[in-house]
Amino acid sequence: MAEEQTTESLAFKTEVQQLLHILSHSLYKERGIFLRELISNASDALHRVQFVMLTDDNVLDADAELAVRITVDEESNTLTVSDTGIGMTREELIENLGTIAHSGAMAFLKNLEEGQRVDEIIGRFGVGFYAVFMVAEEVRVTTRSYLPEAEAWTWISSGASTYRLERAEKVERGTTIEIQLKEDAKEFASTWRLEQIVKTYSNYVSFPVYVGDEAANQRTAIWRQSASEVEDEAYNDFYRQLTMDFQDPLLHIHIASDVPVEVRSVLYIPSGQDRGPLRSRPDYGLKLYSRKILIQEHNKEMLPEYLRFVEGVVDSADIPLNVARETVQSSRAIGHIKRALRSRLLKTLQELGEEDPEVYQTFWASWGAFLKEGVATDFSGRDDLLPLLRFATSKSNGELVSLAAYVARMQEEQSDIYYILGDSVASSARSPHLDYFKSHDLEVLYLVDPLDGFMVQSLREYEDKPLSNVDDPDLELPEEEDEATPADDLAPEALGKLIVRFRNVLGDRVSEVRESKVLRDSPCRLVSSEGGSERDMQRVRRLLEQDYEMPAKILELNRGHPLIGHLAQLIASPSGDAMADLVIEQLFENLLLLEGLHPDPSQMVPRIQLLLEKATAASIGSES
Repeated sequence: MAEEQTTESLAFKTEVQQLLHILSHSLYKERGIFLRELISNASDALHRVQFVMLTDDNVLDADAELAVRITVDEESNTLTVSDTGIGMTREELIENLGTIAHSGAMAFLKNLEEGQRVDEIIGRFGVGFYAVFMVAEEVRVTTRSYLPEAEAWTWISSGASTYRLERAEKVERGTTIEIQLKEDAKEFASTWRLEQIVKTYSNYVSFPVYVGDEAANQRTAIWRQSASEVEDEAYNDFYRQLTMDFQDPLLHIHIASDVPVEVRSVLYIPSGQDRGPLRSRPDYGLKLYSRKILIQEHNKEMLPEYLRFVEGVVDSADIPLNVARETVQSSRAIGHIKRALRSRLLKTLQELGEEDPEVYQTFWASWGAFLKEGVATDFSGRDDLLPLLRFATSKSNGELVSLAAYVARMQEEQSDIYYILGDSVASSARSPHLDYFKSHDLEVLYLVDPLDGFMVQSLREYEDKPLSNVDDPDLELPEEEDEATPADDLAPEALGKLIVRFRNVLGDRVSEVRESKVLRDSPCRLVSSEGGSERDMQRVRRLLEQDYEMPAKILELNRGHPLIGHLAQLIASPSGDAMADLVIEQLFENLLLLEGLHPDPSQMVPRIQLLLEKATAASIGSES
């Protein structure tokens, strides 16, 4: 009979042999994860025996402390990890260490072939224990089940194609793993090194993890406490520990929910993008825990990409787990967690914007562009983001205004939400496009972020009110009462000659020159030849494409502006003919500058100097 044998040799399943070969002969970025896996398995065993003892008094070593103990022997280069958990019988040893359930190894190998890093995928396919062979020459697992009559057994393997089983002498319940370390793994025979690994990956395990005689883990996870029990300073301390950011976070969000899935999370909004030279996490993503065991250092799936500036941790016992090791899998539970995090985060930001506009303005200055990215890319969730948007406007005096606030003060006859794309608030405020809107007391949103041209492609209306660019050549504006033409407006014949002159001087740099129907205080403006998305994307494409050429625009002239009238007189005078061309060139380049389209403003300097010389000379001549 097999159970009467002192030692027996068994073969691993084929996929396990492949896995062991890879783990034993490849190099990985962070081999210390093997200890995380062993502690996680030990924690599982402790939880299981704790549950059994709630209903069963007939348990071996019922009074033993539930704990994990790690000891090292530097001279012999060995490491021992033991627990007082549920233990295993001979059959369970074979099942748990000789095979891998649910084809975990095959999935693991497939991900390796696709180029994923081992330290990112170990533990996700039920292969966590085998990570020990990254550092081990030989592993001996001695275990005794909680069942009083069960015998102790030792499982022995060097990572080859077979393993051995031997009867063992073990009086106490639980499992002891003895690891003979490889020569290049001597660092793991250091107490200090082991303590660092425990604090990094297993700091919040529910049971004490002793390294030598001292407990190395904190155990109490802030996100597992009630929010009413945690002081603000404790939240800030944890944030600094998490991110190495010297500044306090702008705000924190403590989430605790049990329906429809269990979620325990603390999320942080950093106060700004400059977080100090010692920030320890160059990559983004939340720390993902399952039962307080760190599963992923940078989980990028729990929040949409446009919320990647958010820091924090997420913990859930409802994350689907493989039998041998915790693993994040695609499931309804994960979907519920993602929706819960996103919903609570956006709701908190909306409340902040309504209750503390000053703090929200600080938030918006650092992270507003990310929310605009969300509007542009997350069509299904766009409506949740719209209340969070803020803009400077032609009436806001530098304050930021929500779309709801803009709509609330629209004029009774106003049907559209008007906006202007510009490089800055200052340049937008000086734009000739605003002449009509200023004279009619119509508010205009200033879209001055490089991302705005992209965002507005998805934001075509708000509360059934279309968004209209003031640069739209087909823009329908509220009708004006008929007004008599001012006596000093340029006559149609003179305006016609001036239009011809503009066309001759500017050539194909403009698509058309025509009279403006909307200009009041500005002499001229440039209008896009086409409306719609292509016009709004021009600014984005100009920033992204080095060889992008802006299409020719329509030049509109204000026949009532004194400068246009004087220019018409210049072209009618033989002595002012050359001067007129200089003025036309300068007017055109002034508009390019205001639109943020001028390729090289410095080239205007010689012309400006020449104009100044002629103007001063004319002034002196008139005085004499």
